[in-house]
Amino acid sequence: MAYSPVYILGGSQTDFSRNWNREGSDIYGLFEASLNDALASTQIDADDIEVAHVGNFVSSLFTGQALLNGFFGHVHPTLHNIPTSRHEAACASGSMALLAAMRDIEAGHYGLACVLGIELMRNVDGKTGADHLGAAAWRGIETQGCTYPWPHMFASIYDIYQQRYGTDIDYLRAIAKNNFANAKNNPNAQTRNWQLDKSSFSSDDKANPVIEGQLRKQDCGQVTDGAAVVFLASEDYARRYAQQHNVSLDSLPRIKGWGHRSAAMLMQRKLELSEGQPLVFPHVKDTFDDALRRAGMPEVRSLDGLEVHDCFSITEYMIIDHMGLTAPGESYRAIDDGTITMQGALPINPSGGLIGLGHPVGATGVRMLLDAYKQVTGKAGSYQVEGAKNFGAFNLGGSTTTCAAFVVGT
Repeated sequence: MAYSPVYILGGSQTDFSRNWNREGSDIYGLFEASLNDALASTQIDADDIEVAHVGNFVSSLFTGQALLNGFFGHVHPTLHNIPTSRHEAACASGSMALLAAMRDIEAGHYGLACVLGIELMRNVDGKTGADHLGAAAWRGIETQGCTYPWPHMFASIYDIYQQRYGTDIDYLRAIAKNNFANAKNNPNAQTRNWQLDKSSFSSDDKANPVIEGQLRKQDCGQVTDGAAVVFLASEDYARRYAQQHNVSLDSLPRIKGWGHRSAAMLMQRKLELSEGQPLVFPHVKDTFDDALRRAGMPEVRSLDGLEVHDCFSITEYMIIDHMGLTAPGESYRAIDDGTITMQGALPINPSGGLIGLGHPVGATGVRMLLDAYKQVTGKAGSYQVEGAKNFGAFNLGGSTTTCAAFVVGT
């Protein structure tokens, strides 16, 4: 099936090291600042925005504020009378907002869409925050008997890998170390100034304490405040934009491929449905394969790099074999040979990922697409993958309950 092209005109993200509550601001302040910065960086006139979407998971619990799409009309009066909506799919909320905006453009309804992903989570203590985030698990079934629901859930994925394949925990530590190292080069990374040493990636209970199961502190993505914005455009609007900025239409990146699949909420149900199959989560592979197929690419190695959902180090380890970079259970091979490093054949998370850059839940999918845009336009600065022309992104929500993938290229 042929799809109308969807172009990416750029955007912006906030500095993920900022604590907006401590600065005396709130979620509206974060929303306003991110949107205004995106308009300034792209030189897009707010008057041109015809439709707007917000990706957000859990503001109603962390801040008591819902209906965030109503903020657009407060940032700019010209956005007071346009269609807007909010999308929720846990950590994949931003990707759902992106997919909705794509459908708007592909259908020919609108020429320019604004997509804003946002989360403010550092205004509560850790235990309260963990309980709020547990809303994406099945309450009363999966959240019992543990202090931190999501570390507990993803620690069980490592247990499965260890049982099936004998996976060495040191490979998870290597992923975390790589992503923290990449984050050092990202001026928006939450951990760019953290001081970590060899013991930080060891089994030292003081330097790297256990969180849940066999997962330790450095295996876990960071609780983060932040927002990211991208502008998606039809071919007609993109052509006008290119003319205004004296660039060719061909130089503007497009979303070449996309995938979106969902699975049963309960981890146990997912495992029952995949019993006897080579991969733990076959639908994860299907999602990524859909994006590659729609982009006309035979395999993941056709890409020049990837931004993937490393909410925990085991998540990235799982994604490596599920996207076909290695055989099932052999993700360690891509770590041993350096494939996933900045100098490797297929760098993963040059931004630092969720572990190093930070994970404002509703913003993550949008931030990933923005980083893919930066890479293929040579605008990633100190974390640029040299010569990148096609970049992938993979975002998930819950225990892989909602999955989304994108391929971006010129």
